[in-house]
Amino acid sequence: MKDTSTLSETMKVMKSHVSVRKYSAEPISKEHLVEILQAGQSAASSHFVQAYSIIRITDKDKREQIAELAKNPHIKDAAEFLLFCGDLKRLEAAGRKHGIVIEHDNLENFIVATVDTALIAQNAITAAESLGYGGCYIGGVRNNPGPISELVGLPDKVFPLFGLCLGVPAEKNEVKPRLPLDAILHENVYNNEKYDSLLDDYDQTMSNYYQQRSTNNKNTNWTESMAHFMQGKRRVHMKEFMEGKGFHLE
Repeated sequence: MKDTSTLSETMKVMKSHVSVRKYSAEPISKEHLVEILQAGQSAASSHFVQAYSIIRITDKDKREQIAELAKNPHIKDAAEFLLFCGDLKRLEAAGRKHGIVIEHDNLENFIVATVDTALIAQNAITAAESLGYGGCYIGGVRNNPGPISELVGLPDKVFPLFGLCLGVPAEKNEVKPRLPLDAILHENVYNNEKYDSLLDDYDQTMSNYYQQRSTNNKNTNWTESMAHFMQGKRRVHMKEFMEGKGFHLE
C-alpha cells in the first residue's frame, strides 16, 4: 500500500473518484450547489471566453424525458441533474455591444467551447466529491441532442455535450485502476513501442478488477473492452446536428 500521508486533501479526493449511479433521497442544499458551481467556474478558460452554459433540470417531466432520450435511468434518481452545454451564443451579445459580428462556425471555436465545458464540469464534480457527494457524467445526452435541445430551449450556437448527475451516494463502487503512468506519459518524443508490454500487464490488472469487484462482475480486460467499443462509428448524427446548430467546423 502506498503512503498517501503526504497527499493534500484535494489530491485524495481526486484519486478516490468513482462514478456513482445509485443515490439516496437526500437533497443537495442550495448553498452547496452554489458553491459547487462557483468552484466549477474557477476552472481555466481559453482566452477567458467561458464558452459554456449549464441547464439545471428540476422539472420532473423534463427529467423523465431526458432520461428516456439519453437512455439513462440514473437521471431520474439523482438529487441534481445538470446539462452541460458548449455555448457561443452569449458571445454574440458581447460582439453586438461593440458592433462586431463574431465568427462562430470554425473548428477552433468548437474545440474551445468543448474544452471549456469539460473543465468546468471536472472542477464541479471534484468540488461535489469534496463535500461528500458523488456523481456520474452522462454522455448519453448525445444520443438524441436535437430533441433534448428543443426540450430545454437551446438556441443556435449552444449544444449539449453531457449531463452530470449529482447526489448522496447510496452505494459506492471500488476505484477503477487507471492505465499505468508510463502508458500515458512520454518524454520529449512519443513512444509507440511500449504499449504491447504495458497493456499486457494492464489487462491482467483490469481482468482481476472486473472479476473481484463487488458488483457487475465480468470476464474481460481493458484492450478487449476498448476494441469492441471502438470497432464501429458512434453517434454519426452529431455532424448533422452540429451543422444545424450553425457550426461548419472548417
